[in-house]
Amino acid sequence: MNADRWRKSALAAIGAVLLMLTGVGLWRQQAYDTDGFTVLALVQGAFYLGAVALTWRGGLSRRALIAALAVAALMRVAVLLAPPYLSDDINRYVWDGRVEAAGINPYRYVPADPHLAALRDGTVFPKINRADYAPTIYPPVAEYIFFLGTRLGESLTAMKATLLAFELAGVLMLLRLLDEVRLPRERILIYAWHPLTLWEFAGSGHVDAAIVTFVALALWARRREKAWLTGSALAAAALVKFFPAVLFPALYRRWDWKLPAAAAATVIVAYLPFLGAGKAVLGFLPGYLREEGLQSGTGFFLWNLLGTVAPSLEHLGPAPYLALAATALLAIAVRSVFAAGDRYLASALTLAVATTVLLSPHYPWYFAWIVPLICFTPRPSVLYLTVACPLLYFVPGGGALAGERMPFELAIYGPFAALIVFELWRQRASRTGIGWIKGAG
Repeated sequence: MNADRWRKSALAAIGAVLLMLTGVGLWRQQAYDTDGFTVLALVQGAFYLGAVALTWRGGLSRRALIAALAVAALMRVAVLLAPPYLSDDINRYVWDGRVEAAGINPYRYVPADPHLAALRDGTVFPKINRADYAPTIYPPVAEYIFFLGTRLGESLTAMKATLLAFELAGVLMLLRLLDEVRLPRERILIYAWHPLTLWEFAGSGHVDAAIVTFVALALWARRREKAWLTGSALAAAALVKFFPAVLFPALYRRWDWKLPAAAAATVIVAYLPFLGAGKAVLGFLPGYLREEGLQSGTGFFLWNLLGTVAPSLEHLGPAPYLALAATALLAIAVRSVFAAGDRYLASALTLAVATTVLLSPHYPWYFAWIVPLICFTPRPSVLYLTVACPLLYFVPGGGALAGERMPFELAIYGPFAALIVFELWRQRASRTGIGWIKGAG
């Protein structure tokens, strides 16, 4: 058997294993075995990494690529039809869409408010988290998506299907961009076969799937030098959840006023229908920052790690950490603005990863928006980060105490940091032509 046929056979075998593990994962969810499911997701991630190693240089036939994408679709259909298990956030999505359809501003009332009593049901309303004290946290574009999803049907499956339609649009845009930058189309499997996107989007129905669509559109528009579209798409991504705004320096062209103008106009237009809520239009965001320990500093992994070495730092609060994190991000942002050619894609990945690691979110789905960016710069360190983040599911509810999360965060960020060091060393060695690395390049 020649090498090419062996590679295709190995990839087919991995695809079959991923399908099988998806079925086993649904079985463990049905048995309410979170720990067992988490172990399975990590095993699935190991097979996924093998598939990435086989495909990132390309070489598959068109038929083989279509078959591989069919595997991704089959996995998603199976998970789509199952009830959400890992998160109950999607109940809030359906609720917000219902509230909007009734002509009510979702930023004005918590779900348990008597004003909304007529909208309650026995299926969605009882499962809304923070129903008695938290208005919606989601920005306007997310709210428009919730409204659209509930017009198809006020069910969790209809909402998940809506978000998978957004994800499909994002995959098509990623394929188009891969062609534009002359990278192998097979790299789409870095996204399509990733267990994280499977379970968090098809499974839990997280609205972050729409971020994939808008970020992919912004990256493509930046490549085609369509500044207006780039700005609008990036703003739309940030109005699903705020953190994609950090990609602005990577997509911005120096002295270009069109991108920021388009972004600002998109933000204004998107918020207009909700301005009747006044300053409450930010929703539960401030409260969420408190709950997750981002205001006190207890939610930041690196700050907690420093605190174990120097306990006296706890008395300083999070200000020193936030200042250092902001300085690091600013340095990356400045470098990104000066990136030439297609290097903006690598800059976008660096900004996304740096922001996520510095914030150290407590839930795996916050890592999912990084995955489409890996298609253009497949760094082993980032692949590990996104495959390992389900370890956070071992901590119930994200872990109220930093000490509960610390062992699992160390298992995520420790090897990630080691791989970063190796990548930097290897990059430096290849530039200077040290030893076997030059010959292997």
